[in-house]
Amino acid sequence: MPSLNSWFYRFLEDYVYAKPEPPPRKRTKPMEVLCVGFPRCGTESLQHALLKLGYDYTYHGWDIIFGEPNYAPQWVRLCRRKWFGAPDGENTITREEFNAVLGHSVAVTGAAGSVFAADIIAAYPEAKVILNYRRDINAWHNSAINTLARSSSNWAIWAMSYLSRDLFWSWHCYVRFMFPGLFRALDGNIWTGIARNGKWAHREHNNMVRGLVPKERLLEWTVEDGWGPLCEFLDKPVPDEPFPHANAAAGWQAKEVEVSKKYLLQAVQTLAVLSSIAAGAGAISYKYLLLP
Repeated sequence: MPSLNSWFYRFLEDYVYAKPEPPPRKRTKPMEVLCVGFPRCGTESLQHALLKLGYDYTYHGWDIIFGEPNYAPQWVRLCRRKWFGAPDGENTITREEFNAVLGHSVAVTGAAGSVFAADIIAAYPEAKVILNYRRDINAWHNSAINTLARSSSNWAIWAMSYLSRDLFWSWHCYVRFMFPGLFRALDGNIWTGIARNGKWAHREHNNMVRGLVPKERLLEWTVEDGWGPLCEFLDKPVPDEPFPHANAAAGWQAKEVEVSKKYLLQAVQTLAVLSSIAAGAGAISYKYLLLP
């Protein structure tokens, strides 16, 4: 498989699947909360909770896929800055660069927070930081394998990613850049990356965050903690309702189905165009090359 930094993937990005550049987002309110824990650590539950507490908008990893206008190509560009940056090692991602994709948000959770944890903490030093984690790392590991790893072997979505420009960027962003980078999958295989490296990468990530953030700005939190510690840390009243619980395994599967439905029409249209071109080329070849 070609390297992500090879001419092949650059050609796909710059020409085959190139999209019009969406307008950079503008920051009108300060970034307030950064949730930088690993995927499958209550990230979507945290999004719902933060929205309930008034942090509107709270950005989640699903927004990279479903957000409109779509900024997946811009996230790929940030991934390239992080892992394929300048040879002098000066690859700092600035606040302005994050604002261009997150300017409408006052809080972040999910992949944007975990993959770019060190970068985003440095870019918004005034924001409070939540390190969301799972107490039972074995349960987290099984959940990650059964969702994140399994999705990377979804052949239907993989095939459609070559027939849908929008799906190409979502797949490219997560399956080729974000998750392999997060889980140290040097061969690009997310399944074996999570299976072999997931536990130690999780522990190493959490220790990195603890070393970067002063204790007074950091909350270590699990879904089981619920509203109490979260609201105390954010200085918010506790809502009079149960803490939201989202994105169980069944919810993840529903999101995969939603992705398939969202991009199926694009894939069918592309396939129809390619079939028409192939049929036309075949007819011309038959007429001019095969007939006497």
